[in-house]
Amino acid sequence: MAKIKSRVNYSIINAVVAVITNVVTIIMTFIMQTALIKLMGSEYNGLNGLFTNIISMLSMVELGLGPAIIFNLYKPIKDNNIAKINSLMNFYKKCYHVIAVVILFLGIMILPFLKYIVGENSLTINIYIVFILFVFEAFSSYMISYKRSILYANQENYITNVIHILGVIGMNILQVIIILTTQNYYFVVTIRIIFRILENIIITIIANKKYPYIKEKDAEKIDKNILKDIKQKVQGSIYHNIGANVVLGTDNIIISSFLGIDLLGKYVNYNMIIKSISNLISQVFSSITASVGNLLVDKKNKSYEIYKKINFVGFWIYTYVGIAIYCVIEPFIVIWLGKDYLLSNFVLIVLIFNFFLQGMRQPIATFRSAAGICYEDRYMPIIESIINIIASIGLIPVFGLAGVFLGTIISTLFVHFYSYPKFVYSIVFNRKRKDYIIELLKYSLEFVIIWIITVYVSRMVKIDNTLMQILWEICISFIVPNIILYIRYHHKEEFNYFKEIMNKMRRRKV
Repeated sequence: MAKIKSRVNYSIINAVVAVITNVVTIIMTFIMQTALIKLMGSEYNGLNGLFTNIISMLSMVELGLGPAIIFNLYKPIKDNNIAKINSLMNFYKKCYHVIAVVILFLGIMILPFLKYIVGENSLTINIYIVFILFVFEAFSSYMISYKRSILYANQENYITNVIHILGVIGMNILQVIIILTTQNYYFVVTIRIIFRILENIIITIIANKKYPYIKEKDAEKIDKNILKDIKQKVQGSIYHNIGANVVLGTDNIIISSFLGIDLLGKYVNYNMIIKSISNLISQVFSSITASVGNLLVDKKNKSYEIYKKINFVGFWIYTYVGIAIYCVIEPFIVIWLGKDYLLSNFVLIVLIFNFFLQGMRQPIATFRSAAGICYEDRYMPIIESIINIIASIGLIPVFGLAGVFLGTIISTLFVHFYSYPKFVYSIVFNRKRKDYIIELLKYSLEFVIIWIITVYVSRMVKIDNTLMQILWEICISFIVPNIILYIRYHHKEEFNYFKEIMNKMRRRKV
């Protein structure tokens, strides 16, 4: 019982801090991006998004090593086996140093092709220098970031999030000052590098202080069985990393190459809002991964019950939030940047449905990660990424910008209808595959119905004042979906489980 309480407490602390971290990040990024667009232009915004995507794709050479090592840290931490922990950390360090060098090398190899990726533009900066700065940021991070893993495996990632909050605030304040005073994009990127290095140094110091044994240089050689398990998981993760980066990381590259960096600059504004909110929610699921890992070690027979509850919460959150984004984002962008920065309503509809489908991957992906399943379904991400690229590029002539995201939806449906049921649902929970598909279709249909009803109600009132219209849309998108979901589910076991948790938390405060 004590272990369960500890697990729940850590999950709650990590989730709360993760939410606060992402809220602060969203606010500070919004302020910085506003200054960037207003004073330097949409193309700089597009370039920033493009290079960020390219670096995320380069980071796929990490090969999923981090999750594989963290998975193998759970048991030695539980057994207080310091020798094994230290050997894993030492191995992690050596691998990350190699990865840093590989990323630097690949970044240099991309330079000759950079002008074709960026396409036609009117930028007055040297894009090669800027890209090298982005590459160096990734390189420096991998050189000194590996000790985060010991905090994460101990369910103390709230510590790294607190440090990250402070870094984000300081970094964005300085970036805005630089944009306002000099409008020098080189300095803006340099500030990112400095704060990324400082953040990792501080986290390293904290990890060393809490777990001083990880400073030992003479760690024993990693156990052969553990190394074999890591290799197997990494072999599976290679494909998962490639798939994730292609599916989620190539949109900006495709848009820039086929539709232009200016249109990319407009999409990046939508993406910043949607992705920021998505990351905020994802942090909640990420914060419970270590707890789920411990659950699968201690009480695997309870895993399906917990999954059902987490999946229900995921559905509720992504339904309400997706509808709220749809209702609010257009009037918000009008106030923020002006009507010239709006995309078509069809593009927005596709983006929101993609947001929901990606969100519904979070609960089962949490269990997949915690269970260490990456080798068994290693070829699925490659198939997903191929479907995504072919569909996205193929649909551009017909649907334009929306075609890029329709391609992502098509590839995501492949994962939902085939990969997750076969390799996760049936393996971890020992359940029939069709049960997962039926549940997803049911949730998706309910999402669409609630979406239509909410939009219908919100459109019943039109207000000339844009700010008042936003407030109206916020109220309707908060009230209508939650009322419908409450009526639909208030008698269900999953709802009452979380209701009881909230009641217990309130009683403790009293």
